[in-house]
Amino acid sequence: MKLQPVSNKERIVSLDIIRGIALFGIMLINVPAYIFYTSDIPPIDYSGLNGVLHTLYLIFVEKKFFSIFSFLFGAGFYIFISRAEKRGDRYYVRYIRRLLALLVFGIIHIILWWGDILAFYAILGFFLLPFYKRRPRTILIWSGILTSLCGISLLGSMVLYQSNVQLLSIFSFFGNDAFVIFIMFLLGLYAAKTNLIAEVSTRIRTFKVTQAITLVLSVIFTLGVLWLNVKPEIEVVEFYKKSLISLGAIPMAVFYLTTLFRMLENKRVQKMFRPVGLVGQMAFTNYIGQDLIGGRIIIPLIGLQVISPLWALIIAIVIYMIQLIFSMIWLSYFSYGPLECVWRFLTYGKVRMKKS
Repeated sequence: MKLQPVSNKERIVSLDIIRGIALFGIMLINVPAYIFYTSDIPPIDYSGLNGVLHTLYLIFVEKKFFSIFSFLFGAGFYIFISRAEKRGDRYYVRYIRRLLALLVFGIIHIILWWGDILAFYAILGFFLLPFYKRRPRTILIWSGILTSLCGISLLGSMVLYQSNVQLLSIFSFFGNDAFVIFIMFLLGLYAAKTNLIAEVSTRIRTFKVTQAITLVLSVIFTLGVLWLNVKPEIEVVEFYKKSLISLGAIPMAVFYLTTLFRMLENKRVQKMFRPVGLVGQMAFTNYIGQDLIGGRIIIPLIGLQVISPLWALIIAIVIYMIQLIFSMIWLSYFSYGPLECVWRFLTYGKVRMKKS
């Protein structure tokens, strides 16, 4: 049996909206990386408003939104494979084709821009496959083990900084972003497999408890970053600050997710954010488009040598508004974004672009 792509009627609107919000957060951090910095380029001025924005980005944005995107990737993995299995398709083969296509796109994009994460997601996606048939409890245990390992490694690297180089390198390995991404993959898989995403209103206690715990942890790590932010900018302080930001990534991302899922249970709120959902529905096209619009058009036109936090915000808003308008127009005629159509063709062998 040949499997058709997921139709618009089958889409979970809240996932598209959260994906659209995550795209803006990711772009806010990526915009400064659209310029290749060399030694002769003047340093970024972090005084005044730029300093305030820089601190806000560090605390509330950095690592949080790619963590949300990773959660959505894990949820999407389960939704894709479970629907394929129900329709009698060779679901593992189909998903491997999907990952290989993503890998090709990622390799092409990384040639154009060094900060691409698609190829990395595709490679880590293969490690999700053994978890599809596992029980939710097993998935949650694995995510807990990996979270503990990651947290202990980050705390251990802070304690051992500049003392035990060999052990520090081991801790650095287990505390890197790949573990954060895969942990969020597993949490997304767990949430989709247990139907948490579709049953927010009936499982509100789970969401409230998770919100409370992750809020407390987020506040603790935020206070740590703020305390270090007023210290002299020496190497050890910056290392501790980065470690605390990494430690706070998962709790704050989960807090954002639980808050957004609860908010989007309100139909009025959902309707208000529906245009953002259209950006999320074309996330693949818009992610690659951000670099093309920002790095290849807007920044060269402005002639910026460096991108301050304020300029990053302005450029991100301009790009997002362009993509919001483009997504609304495109999806009024077609079912999927341009790159989504190519991706689906490589996955299924055919795709219907125009709306029926």
